[in-house]
Amino acid sequence: MSAHFRLCSLSLLAALALTGCGSRSSLPLKEGEKPVDVASVVRQKMPASVRDRDAWAEDLAKTFSSQGLAPTLENVCSVLAVAQQESGYRADPTVPGLSKIAWREIDRRAQRMHIPLFLVHTALKITSPNGKSYSDRLDAVKTERQLSAIFDDFINIVPMGQTLFGSLNPVHTGGPMQVSIAFAERHAKGYPWKMAGTVRQEVFSRRGGLWFGTLHLLNYPANYSAPLFRFADFNAGWYASRNAAFQNAVSRASGVRLALDGDLIRYDSNEAGKTELAVRRLADRLKMSNEAIRRQLEKGDTLAFEKTDLYARVYQLAEKKAGKALPRELLPGIQLESPKITRNLTTAWFAKRVDERRAKCMANTAG
Repeated sequence: MSAHFRLCSLSLLAALALTGCGSRSSLPLKEGEKPVDVASVVRQKMPASVRDRDAWAEDLAKTFSSQGLAPTLENVCSVLAVAQQESGYRADPTVPGLSKIAWREIDRRAQRMHIPLFLVHTALKITSPNGKSYSDRLDAVKTERQLSAIFDDFINIVPMGQTLFGSLNPVHTGGPMQVSIAFAERHAKGYPWKMAGTVRQEVFSRRGGLWFGTLHLLNYPANYSAPLFRFADFNAGWYASRNAAFQNAVSRASGVRLALDGDLIRYDSNEAGKTELAVRRLADRLKMSNEAIRRQLEKGDTLAFEKTDLYARVYQLAEKKAGKALPRELLPGIQLESPKITRNLTTAWFAKRVDERRAKCMANTAG
């Protein structure tokens, strides 16, 4: 369940299949795998109650072909599992209590900026481009697509909107796979359909949400042993599962307790974060300068990090101290935070729940 007001920090696009290697245009199947007809699998696996099931099948088939993804049962079921978990197979799902969530976010912004709430609420009573007041639209909002459109109008037309939000629409995820809109905007090259509007608007459509969500889930190279870790990455960011394992090794070698969240450096500052500081404590034994450590940690959102001296040397130190081999993949220990989430959920919970859905799909169990 991706965070509603969260801007994911993601990296360079590298288009490969769920496992294996290749190029965007040609991805080999794994040994023993058989290709499937993507559209037929979708029609077979999706519940009969899903609206526009044929359209879902066609959109996902075009998504796989345009991205050069290996058309395997595991890959198709992985995408369907995420879509089922995130939206129940709805292109623009209804979010319970979204109106209250939106009002709370507006009030929170106003209070943070020391703007009287009555001024903000008065500004929202003016008529918006669709003829209704912003207040009325917010009171009636049901989906993220609707909320995003309200914020777009509010930011672009009302001075108060610019004051509160600048040029940044606070709705950061959307569509049937709840993909990051920032991710979609960075990776729109190769999108196979003609867009009627913006990338943001396309994410809220069935085809756009599937295309960008599939890209985020499958189209980067990773040396994972199971889809479970990709599902965690989908929630926490590319390579979060691998990086969490690396943090575990750093903690073992340095004696510093670290949160295994997959973030190797701070993305909000140039200052060293806890993981980087812990690695620096090993600098002499690693025979690396702080500058070299930083440069190699910055590769933590790419596959290339696994080829760095830092990666190899930290594991050598940690495994020597532990007296055993250490894992190269771990589910990140991240507590999910979002105005939409009312339960105590984690990235590990999300990944395991999606993996259960994938397994059911592959075992020909519907729903």
